[in-house]
Formats: sequence, C-alpha cells, structure tokens
Amino acid sequence: MELAGLEILLLIFVALLAGAINTVAGGGSNLVLPTLMIMGMPPEVANATNRVGILVESVVAVSEFKRHDRLETLDLRAILVPMAIGGLFGSLAAAFAPPEILKPLLIGTMIFMSLLILLRPAVVSPPTGTAIRRVSETPSALLGLFIAGFYGGFIQAGVGFLLLASIAGTLRYDIVRANAIKLVCTLVFTAVSLAVFIWQDQVAWFVGFILSLGYVAGAYLGVKLAVYTDPITLRWFLFAASLLAGGAALMS
Repeated sequence: MELAGLEILLLIFVALLAGAINTVAGGGSNLVLPTLMIMGMPPEVANATNRVGILVESVVAVSEFKRHDRLETLDLRAILVPMAIGGLFGSLAAAFAPPEILKPLLIGTMIFMSLLILLRPAVVSPPTGTAIRRVSETPSALLGLFIAGFYGGFIQAGVGFLLLASIAGTLRYDIVRANAIKLVCTLVFTAVSLAVFIWQDQVAWFVGFILSLGYVAGAYLGVKLAVYTDPITLRWFLFAASLLAGGAALMS
C-alpha cells in the first residue's frame, strides 16, 4: 500500500484524534479502521496494522498516567491475567475469522455501551468515595475482564468501553484511575494480538509507523484531558465517544 503526502498527513491527523479518544474513553479505532479501508487496505490487514499505533499509544499514555500519579498498581496483576488470556483467544479468533462478522459485532457493542453509559452512569463513573474492590473479592470481574480481553484481541475498536465497564463498574475505580488501568490492559492484549498478527504476516509496517506518530500525540493530549477534567464531563465525553464510534462503524 503506497501513500501520497496528503494521505500520510490525513492518517496522522486521524490517529491523533483516535489516540486522544482512546486515552479518555475508547472507540478511536473506529475512525482509523474505515480510513485505512477507504485507502484500499483489506479489513484484516487494517485491523492488524492499527495495533502498531495502539501499542505505542498505550506505552506513552501509561507512562503519562504514572507520572501524574494516577496509575493504581495494587491489584494490577490480578486484573491483567484474565484479560491477557482473553486477548490471546480473541486475537487467534480474529486471525482466522471471516471479516464480515467484525462490523455487526462492533456496532452492537457500541449501541450497548451507549445505552449503558446513558442509563447506568455509575458503571463507568462510580460516585466519589466509593471503595475499590479487589479482583479476588469480585468473581464477576474475572468474567468481565476475560470478555473485554477477548473482544480487544478480536477487534480492538471500542474495547476501551468494555474495559471501563469492568474496571470502574465491577471494581469501582474512579474514572481517571480506571482509564489508566484500562490502558495497561490495552498494552498487554495489544502486544499479544500483534504477535499473532505478525505471525500471520498481516501487518503493514510503514502505515503502522505513520499511525504511531499521530497516536503518540493523541495520547499526550488525552492524558491531559483525563487528569484535568471533572468526572461528570468525562462521563459525557464517554457517551459522546460511544455514539461517534457507533456512527463511524455504521458508515464504514
């Protein structure tokens, strides 16, 4: 896939927006994947190549959340294990699944999360002062994290919403710390899924590098928004992002 100068600039810009949205909420890949496919990239290659930028974005965003002392590490290992196992199974499924099932799954997830955020806002933004729960005390969190990891390994786009529902909804982290842990989870299952896609020779490396430039800039911007924006505004940002992600999926 060859890119002209304007196409490179467009990809960087779209990835910047996606990086900021992913860091604060989720669904940014719904902007990137249709753009890649419009430029002529097959869906399975677009899905794999996008993971390069997501991986770099996650490293930068996690480092920034840690620098701002918003990354809670007490129960992190227990959170990562079921999610990473789900990510491995999901990426293996994606490597061999027919591409036509991706869009209905994506749209259904976005509709579900939009309704959940609107009707049950505490799922993604627990009230101030809510006590954090340990994974060992919350068996339902194990299933939620496995499902989120599987979905993330399978399709990536919109997984941030599912991770927030698991981390904030069941474990009751505040929305900023839930976002920070979400990005650690994203980093782990993206590394797992990218390894699978490299094995299947589905990654377009030059395009992945171009996307990484925009994703990194978006990650820096997104952390600033997450840290310095009040929780109610962040919740509405989540809702708007879920609608935008769903709309982008419908039009792709």
